[in-house]
Amino acid sequence: MKTRCEWAIGNKLYEHYHDTEWGVPLHDDRELYGYLLLEGAQAGLSWQTILQRRDNYRKAFAQFDPDKVARFGEKGVETLLQDSSIIRNRLKIRSAIDNAQKFLEIQEEFGSFNDYQWQFVGGHAIQNEWQTLHDAPALSPEAEAFSEDLRSRGFTFVGPKIIYAHMQAVGMVNDHIVSCFRYEEVKQLT
Repeated sequence: MKTRCEWAIGNKLYEHYHDTEWGVPLHDDRELYGYLLLEGAQAGLSWQTILQRRDNYRKAFAQFDPDKVARFGEKGVETLLQDSSIIRNRLKIRSAIDNAQKFLEIQEEFGSFNDYQWQFVGGHAIQNEWQTLHDAPALSPEAEAFSEDLRSRGFTFVGPKIIYAHMQAVGMVNDHIVSCFRYEEVKQLT
């Protein structure tokens, strides 16, 4: 039996996500936007709730294409509020659209969101060495700086805890516990 991070044990959806995605360094702008959107949608909910609806979100939000989402407008908001396959929260939906517009501005300024995002960790994943889940923090100085910069640019639903979860998901930090079978595998990917 494989040793996994404690949060992923006993839940098939979490196990698959943990074993194949979580912590793997991601550099594709469209997918980075998708993770930002999903992390914002998760605020106040469980990650399982969002993972169960991820394909629905991908369909509802134009395959996470920020250029298309940025043009949704108020009609798009109203359409999404009728979509029972996603979380129908007006503030979160509006945020996803507004954040797409800001995302495009960052792409224009930095060449890619990837280049912008990864600067907060010096271009390489931080390799933590947590012994247990309880050792891992809920945020970090890097997440606080990233969050503060996003908020200064007009992003919403990007507080430091949300951004730290984003950083974990897209491999900016390796927060697998050291005894987890994925720890060394993910470490080698950076």
